[in-house]
Amino acid sequence: MQLHISPSMRSIKISSNNGFTNLMKIKVAARHISYRTLFHTILILAFLLPFVFILTALVTLEGANKCSSLDCLGRHLGPRFLGRVDDSGVTIPFSPYKNCFFGFVLSTAIYLELFFMVTMLLLQKLVKDFYKILNQVITEEIPDGLKLPDSFSQLVSELKNNQYDAKNFAFSLRAMMEKLEREIKESKFSELTNRHFAASSIPKGLYCLSLRLTDEYSTNAYARKQLPPPELLHVLSNNSYCHFVLSTDNILAASVVVTSVVQSSLEPEKVVFHVITDKKTYAGMHAWFALNPVAPIIVEVKGLHQFDWLTRENVPVLEAVESHDGIRNYYHGNHIAGANLSDTSPRKFASKLQARSPKYISLLNHLRIYLPELFPDIDKIVFLDDDVVIQRDLSPLWKIDLQGKVNGAIETCKGEDEWVMSKHFKTYFNFSHPLIAKYLDPDECAWAYGMNILDLRAWRKTNIRETYHFWLRENLKSNLTMWKLGTLPPALIAFRGYVHPIDSSWHMLGLGYQSKTKIENVKRAAVIHYNGQAKPWLEIGFEHLRPFWTKYVNYSNDFVRSCHILQW
Repeated sequence: MQLHISPSMRSIKISSNNGFTNLMKIKVAARHISYRTLFHTILILAFLLPFVFILTALVTLEGANKCSSLDCLGRHLGPRFLGRVDDSGVTIPFSPYKNCFFGFVLSTAIYLELFFMVTMLLLQKLVKDFYKILNQVITEEIPDGLKLPDSFSQLVSELKNNQYDAKNFAFSLRAMMEKLEREIKESKFSELTNRHFAASSIPKGLYCLSLRLTDEYSTNAYARKQLPPPELLHVLSNNSYCHFVLSTDNILAASVVVTSVVQSSLEPEKVVFHVITDKKTYAGMHAWFALNPVAPIIVEVKGLHQFDWLTRENVPVLEAVESHDGIRNYYHGNHIAGANLSDTSPRKFASKLQARSPKYISLLNHLRIYLPELFPDIDKIVFLDDDVVIQRDLSPLWKIDLQGKVNGAIETCKGEDEWVMSKHFKTYFNFSHPLIAKYLDPDECAWAYGMNILDLRAWRKTNIRETYHFWLRENLKSNLTMWKLGTLPPALIAFRGYVHPIDSSWHMLGLGYQSKTKIENVKRAAVIHYNGQAKPWLEIGFEHLRPFWTKYVNYSNDFVRSCHILQW
């Protein structure tokens, strides 16, 4: 490929070396200063100057005392640079022929340097003129009816055949780039939507596992045995034990959380696990822990339908989910319809999709706000999400002095990572809403769900639950415009003034949406949290982070093996 500049300096031509010429030709509009005249002047000088030098040489040959100025320059400088010096230091001059030749060479070098300097100045001016055309095209409207090529090859072909000038070429290039940007953006939105549905769906293997265990519960008496055994029921409310609470409808995820606690605990015999699930999953969840005991820890499995307090009381969250059609349409409807994709960045769109995850209208997700009533005899618990893995003994959490606070959690505003550890209230709340702007501070630090040490005794003395309900109702009145991202925003308001920060080494976030997480940091954390879409049990999970979760999956289990779980 070669670049040719026309002698008139008004066009640029790109040629190939394979026999084809003139692949692309771009014309530049006429200039007020004639490049042609300057260029031709230089060419004429290129031919005339050598003759002048030759004439000077002839004059030099005719007489040693008479010489032209250029030749004399050669006579004086030639011996010093090209001549010889005798033993006395006297310069021995070269012959007139050599002096003449030196003058000729020196003058030619000066001429060539002048030639290239002028040529470079002309090229720089040509480039500046082309940039000026490009800047002009940016501010102008693309002509109506401009036909865009389908590929770069077609663009080159059309430029070759039609001999586009620079302005038309710039318009075509701009239109092609804008079209490409739109297509890339639409493709990114489509990818994000597909990932959202992939994250919200139930993998075939997990669905199979739930069905098979539910069937086993109905046919196998051993799968229905009481959990825990009657002789251990008293420990369920014994505050000398470390009580964990897990709320989930994912059987495999629950098994990983419980198994990781067993293997990391220094005194597993002092651990009690309360697993809460919904009615449809209860049979399968119960069967799993009945058929796969995790001694020496004690496991209790309960369904929402078994809590008298939930069935007796009018739970606002449950009522809103069942009666508010707008909520169901918001979380289960078409996520692209009505969205102005042209004014939305992929990152904002991804955030909106995450905020519309169906799990946020599940009572299991809101259940944590009712923990003091669900466990009236327990003083302190650690509440875990089902997408965590425990890698270190957590019993020291019960020894942390919360200083009268209710919720021990890591703060998420103290790090440099914009995705995980730089979250303030402005990240979650809509401060253009007057009620939000009136009561909240946009720079207030946020904290994390996923692993929380909760003092239920101190909690019962507060109005946290009532505050939570108040803001849920206000958000319903505002057509869900006050915040995003599910259950955390109303909890940020309800727990204001009741959160005690704990060291960030206890809880590492972001393994479900940050692929660049460092393995060394993962290994050091006490609890790793796969919050985000890329759950480790999904195909969209990150390959380098999945082993920290899968090592607690019992692949030798008949149910796991028969359902071909995690075969990718």
